Amino acid sequence: MNITTKPVEYKDGSQTCVGFLAWDESFADPKPCVLINHAWGGRDGFAEEKAIQMAALGYVGFALDNYGDGALPESVEDKQALMNPLKDDRKALLKRLKAGYNAASKLDEVDEKFMAAIGYCFGGLCTLDMVRGGLDLKAAVSFHGLLDAPDYKPKKSKAKVLVAHGWDDPMAQPFTVTALGKELTEIGLDWQIHAYGQTTHAFTVPGADSGDGVLKHNSDSERRSWFATMDLLGEVFGMHGTDGAA
Repeated sequence: MNITTKPVEYKDGSQTCVGFLAWDESFADPKPCVLINHAWGGRDGFAEEKAIQMAALGYVGFALDNYGDGALPESVEDKQALMNPLKDDRKALLKRLKAGYNAASKLDEVDEKFMAAIGYCFGGLCTLDMVRGGLDLKAAVSFHGLLDAPDYKPKKSKAKVLVAHGWDDPMAQPFTVTALGKELTEIGLDWQIHAYGQTTHAFTVPGADSGDGVLKHNSDSERRSWFATMDLLGEVFGMHGTDGAA
């Protein structure tokens, strides 16, 4: 195994974005790609580590820069200042997501016919919007994501969707989970929602604990959601490189 990483610049109109690519140079042929949509803190070390994990699994990992300029806001106010305009303008967000998707699909290391996306918190919403926007994904996974629907009509998609959700997450209460299931059913998607009890927001983030019950790491739910993700990626990518691949 020879995992290599590098920054990759791409454009959304005049906005420069800086993605993070991770791949195993031991493989000569293009591999399936997993896009990583970052949380509200930007394309940080957590997102980059997920890209590296994907490379270690034999895929290509590409962490998107959905804020642009590689921005890494630190304060709550700065994070909100970058996230909220995109969350409030979902068409602009989709345009940004398409720019990252298109950049990844053109990379020599990537087989553009085998792409998936995962995302965390705000990145979970980004991942679901990639599906709603009709991007050609084999699979999409949201971890403790924001679940509210956009203000545009979703497109049909062949993506298999997994939503890993903390049942006690105050940022996405049970009624929003039910609404999402109804939405995904109406789109005609192959979907699953895994709701973890005694689990709140940011449950996959080691050390997360806001002290008020909003953010809290849960190692059991983190592990279970990761196993479910590996199972789904194995399902959609398992035939890659064989005569039966489609």
